[in-house]
Amino acid sequence: MAWHGKTGPRAPVARAPAATEALTRQPVSRPDGGGLLPPLDDAPGDSMSYAYTTDLAAIRAVVHRYAIKAGLTETRAIDLVLAVSEVAANTIRHAKSPGSLKIWYDTDEIVCQIHDDGIISDPLAGRRRPSLEAMGGHGLWIVYQICDEVELCSDETGTTIRLHMELPR
Repeated sequence: MAWHGKTGPRAPVARAPAATEALTRQPVSRPDGGGLLPPLDDAPGDSMSYAYTTDLAAIRAVVHRYAIKAGLTETRAIDLVLAVSEVAANTIRHAKSPGSLKIWYDTDEIVCQIHDDGIISDPLAGRRRPSLEAMGGHGLWIVYQICDEVELCSDETGTTIRLHMELPR
């Protein structure tokens, strides 16, 4: 499984969930103390999870609410909502399977992880600017422009995309 990201390895950070009951807690250290984000099946156990099939309005509302509570400005929260909405719409359009969203944050960033059963065969998907005449490819390219970091992993188990936005200091 190959991860393709916008930036290189990240420094270790303490992760805290975006679950409602955890919004007032201080971030806690990851048990492994590792540097890179947890593997796909290892997102923080108490991250907020949401499954979706067609209701993008609900996804947008959930992401906006948690983005604001995590500390993003209104403008950046709207950017994150747009990015997640683009990826989730791709699930509905291309994967033909339900998708899942997980959200968590720490003192430095908020992360939205979207997973579906579809496969993206182009490892540079979203990293090349599509031509104005192109019928597709604009959404993922916009996602890469909006987010501070994008990680994309696609193989026979499906596609997972992690969208990172730094929180204001």
